[in-house]
Amino acid sequence: MKAGFPDSAYEAAGATITDAEGAYAADLLCKVQKPTAGEIASMRAGAHLVSLLQPSASGEAIAALEARGVTAFALELVPRITRAQSMDVLSSQATVSGYKAVLVGASALGKFLPMLTTAAGSIAPSKCCVLGAGVAGLQAIATARRLGAVVSGFDIRAAAAEQIRSLGATVVAENLIGGDSETAGGYAKEQSGERQAAVQAALAQHLASMDLVITTAQIPGRTAPRLISTATVRTMSPGAVIVDLAAESGGNCEATIAGETVDIAGVHVIGPINLPATMPTHASQMLSRNILTFVQHLLGKDGKLAVDAADEITGAMIVTGRKPS
Repeated sequence: MKAGFPDSAYEAAGATITDAEGAYAADLLCKVQKPTAGEIASMRAGAHLVSLLQPSASGEAIAALEARGVTAFALELVPRITRAQSMDVLSSQATVSGYKAVLVGASALGKFLPMLTTAAGSIAPSKCCVLGAGVAGLQAIATARRLGAVVSGFDIRAAAAEQIRSLGATVVAENLIGGDSETAGGYAKEQSGERQAAVQAALAQHLASMDLVITTAQIPGRTAPRLISTATVRTMSPGAVIVDLAAESGGNCEATIAGETVDIAGVHVIGPINLPATMPTHASQMLSRNILTFVQHLLGKDGKLAVDAADEITGAMIVTGRKPS
C-alpha cells in the first residue's frame, strides 16, 4: 500500500491475496530482498526463488537454500546482454538512486542549484560533480543539469567520457580514463593501489571547489573504491554536501557511514541506504517489470517452469539448484 498499490488492485488483476504461509508454499516465489533464515525454512522443498540475493556476501543464506532444495536465481546476476536489458534490476533501481541522490543533496545544500537573477542580485549556479558514470551516475548528471547546476563527472571506464559530455557535463581528469579499466560485462574493474592514489589526487584538487558531490562508483562483489579522503573533504567549503551512493558497500568517501549524515568541518557527508525505497511507486513499477520479464523467460509455452541451465540468461543467474554443467 505504501507504494500506492492497494490489495484491491492486485485482486482486480486476477491475483489471490494470501498470508505468509501461503506465499512461502508457492512453487515460484518472487521477492525484493534476500530471504531470512525463517523464510527459507518456510519454503517448499523444490521451490524456485527469484530475488536480490547478494550472493558474494550471503554464504549462510545460499547454503540454507541449497539444503532446502530451492533453485534460487539472483537478480544481481542478470547478464549485461541486449536481450536481458529489460530484466536488469540493478539498472532500473540505479536510475531511481541517481535521480533521488541529487534531490537529497539539493535539499541538504544551503544554496540554489540554478543561476538566478533577482532584485537582490544575481545568484551563481552551484557546482556539482558526479563520480561514476554508470546508470546511477548518468542519471545524477542529467538530473543535476536539469536543476541548473554546473556539472562535471568522472569515471575510469573508456566509454565514460563521451557519455558524460553527451549530457552536457565536463569531464574531470580525463587523462586517467581508459586503459584496462572495465570488465567484459561493462563494469569497472578494481584498480591498483597506485592507480587509486592517482585518481584520489586528481579528484582532490577538483572537489575542493564543489558545492555538491554525488558518488556512485561500485565494483560488483567488492568493497566500493575509495575516491575521497577525509583530508579532501576538509578542503571543501563549509555547507558543501557529499551524497555517497556506495555507502552500503563501504563508501567512496572515507568519512561515509551508511545510514548516517556526518559533519566534517561543516561539510555534510550523507550515506543513504536503499534510496529506491524512498520512491516506492516508480521503483516498484520498474522492479516488477524486470522480474516479470525474467519469469516469462523461465516459463515454457504451456505456462510451466522450464529451467534451462544452459541458457545464457538463466544459467548466469542460478546460485543454487540446477547449475550449468
